[in-house]
Amino acid sequence: WQLGKVGWRQAWGDDETGPYMMFIRAFRGYYFDIGASELVMDGKVGLRSGVSVAEVRPHSVVLSTGEELPCELLVLATGYQDSMSVVSKLISPEVAKAMGPCWGYGSGKAGDPGPYEGELRNMWKPTAQPNLWLQGGNIALSRFHSLHLALQLKARYEGIETARPLMPK
Repeated sequence: WQLGKVGWRQAWGDDETGPYMMFIRAFRGYYFDIGASELVMDGKVGLRSGVSVAEVRPHSVVLSTGEELPCELLVLATGYQDSMSVVSKLISPEVAKAMGPCWGYGSGKAGDPGPYEGELRNMWKPTAQPNLWLQGGNIALSRFHSLHLALQLKARYEGIETARPLMPK
């Protein structure tokens, strides 16, 4: 695995099921190569894993190790924020709490606290917060599931009974 030789750190999940299950359970662990991997492997794009940025200077960056790197462009892959955090900021902490976790099945694995609910939580279906629906993921997932979401909303507006969200006990 060429990326590993230049410092890329790939996790496989605490049960070794790999990036797909990490994505479904906690919306993390995946990477789509759209050309950057070759640039990283060829040394044209630098990569530092397991360190943090201590200071940004006009033409360089200082890492937590004390190493100073000259740079023209600094890209920070700082990670994803869960939907509850986003809803908390955009709407309110109370609505985020009422909505509950998003993504995952309640498997009890890292990033996917139980209890098991039997289906993907709060994505492309009604949430426990009345009139709050979420759509997320990459373009392919959003495009694919937008039809499911639209059909559910249309059914609601037409008075057709639809599945209800699983409510926390």
